[in-house]
Amino acid sequence: MKENKSTIIGFVLMTLVFVGYMIYANHQAVKQQELQKSVVKSEQVATTSTTPIKAQGTPAKPIEETTSLVQKSNNEVISTRVDNDVIEVTFSTRGGQIADVTLKDYTKYAPKEVRNEKVHLFDPASTRFNMSYYMKKQEGKEIVSTADHNFELVSVNKDDSTKTVVTMRLNVGEGSIDHIYTIYNEKRPERDYLVDFNVRLNNIAPLMANHPSVGIDWSNRSYKNERSFTNENTYTTLVYHFPGEGDVEDLGISTDSKKEDLSASIDWVSFKQQYFSSALICHSKTLRQPQVSFDTAKPESGYIKRFALASSVEYTPQTSQYDFSFYLGPNKFSILKDLKDQNGNSLEMERIIPLGWVFSTFISRWVVIPLFDFLMKYIESFGLIILILTILVKLIIFPLTYKSYLSTAKMRVIKPEIDALNAKYPRQEDAMKKQQEMMNLYNKAGISPMGGCLPMLIQMPILIAMFRFFPASIELRGKSFLWSDDLSSYDSILDLPFNIPFYGDHVSLFCLLMVIVMFIYSYINYQMQGSTQPQMAGMKFMTVYMMPAMMLFWFNDYASGLCYYYLLSNLITILQTTIIRYTLNDDKIRLMMDSHVKNTKGKKSRFQQRYEQLMKEAEQQQKASKRK
Repeated sequence: MKENKSTIIGFVLMTLVFVGYMIYANHQAVKQQELQKSVVKSEQVATTSTTPIKAQGTPAKPIEETTSLVQKSNNEVISTRVDNDVIEVTFSTRGGQIADVTLKDYTKYAPKEVRNEKVHLFDPASTRFNMSYYMKKQEGKEIVSTADHNFELVSVNKDDSTKTVVTMRLNVGEGSIDHIYTIYNEKRPERDYLVDFNVRLNNIAPLMANHPSVGIDWSNRSYKNERSFTNENTYTTLVYHFPGEGDVEDLGISTDSKKEDLSASIDWVSFKQQYFSSALICHSKTLRQPQVSFDTAKPESGYIKRFALASSVEYTPQTSQYDFSFYLGPNKFSILKDLKDQNGNSLEMERIIPLGWVFSTFISRWVVIPLFDFLMKYIESFGLIILILTILVKLIIFPLTYKSYLSTAKMRVIKPEIDALNAKYPRQEDAMKKQQEMMNLYNKAGISPMGGCLPMLIQMPILIAMFRFFPASIELRGKSFLWSDDLSSYDSILDLPFNIPFYGDHVSLFCLLMVIVMFIYSYINYQMQGSTQPQMAGMKFMTVYMMPAMMLFWFNDYASGLCYYYLLSNLITILQTTIIRYTLNDDKIRLMMDSHVKNTKGKKSRFQQRYEQLMKEAEQQQKASKRK
């Protein structure tokens, strides 16, 4: 296979990877709605307020108990707020649920000088967590839905400096349902972002109807937290996990709505945004035959998606407690991989971070992420970290780069012999003979038919790994470098008064520089290969002009950290190619080929032997068909 095919294959594969992510929608300017503070201010660790919770834009309403089994309670909705070092959680007696979550270490995107609003995981007015119990009634069944009732705030106990327990109770007949939440402050993110949720059933069994399950419904609406709606929406979806499986499933991405009915049970589900997640984890039971869905918000609404889960958990008369946990935190690999169930088994939740396919995931998980985390310990500038990471990656794949260049250089050196063979066998009928002599020539010169293709193909998992790593890396979020105030988002040096289809309404400088350098590299590469491979002339427009132009449109809305990485990568590749070119001239290459002939004594590789055998068989079949 000739050298030009390596370039073609590289571009085609890169195109297939990139086009799927940027074809869905044009970039639009988004205005963020401000979150109206709807709960009272807490004390240092936890306080109880007597102020009704007011949903955003909706006045508080008195609660009407909808079933005779539920005892009347104070109609006033009480809120209590508990915090640790990383999160602040607001609980509401309305439904005995979590009403709001604030992440202390993360802020919503805004220009650097005014970026101070903390990230809220969801809109308090939209959140609903409901458990439906099927109770006995004179005729049929009576459903008690916890979300429709006001719980009693029993206690907020700070057991010690590392744990706070919030208990809320709903009295049902002679029994009660307790919602018990435990927030930890152990200075370990994998523990402190996890809120334990225990549902205790007190003397409920005599009231329960003969029904094998308790329904669970959970829904909320997530805010837009990043600069680009299109890019954030691409990585925002609903993710779930089947027990015992090593991987996760998701609903994919959509600019509209998506719904799926699952036939098997799951042990956790995550309402996943680009960089943050709200996840429900089932410890004692699994979620049976869940229906999962989302609806995508309008770009100008200030939201991304509304998520919903409808499912159930098994119930028997012996059931006295359900054990759940909520993960309410960042999609950070080092935290998610340490999340465990009650038996100490990994929840595999780090797999919600999209790291690509099998090989690229392996590279990201075991090479790129550990290396990135190591550099972060010693270097503050993320621009410098990306530079060092790029250099290390290029050093690792340098042998492949060298081999690819050497294959091209050898083709250039033997071009006179190739021209002679083309002149010797001008007829189509002699194509087989010409190909056989070409293979003999390649064997003598030490040129592998796959010499140009394999290095490019081997590099692809690394390129894909880096492509997936940067947009998914929360470490880059909010980090500035040069003119970019957030390496996880695009860097705009000029906001346009209009929107260009598939490009956007801004000009990203890192993207522009990346495309310019890519054009220079493509031009140099064409100049090197065009003289040795005449068919490359037909590819000039595609490789030199078309691909850089396509990259300009695809990457204008991407993370500036990714564009910066590809800019550095292309610059280093140009430097490597230039050095190799001037240290490995044609005379040295000819000596290498002569040495190869002496060392191998004309022996052919197994691939060449097999190839020649196939060519002879094809030639014989061709002759046989002519006789007929």
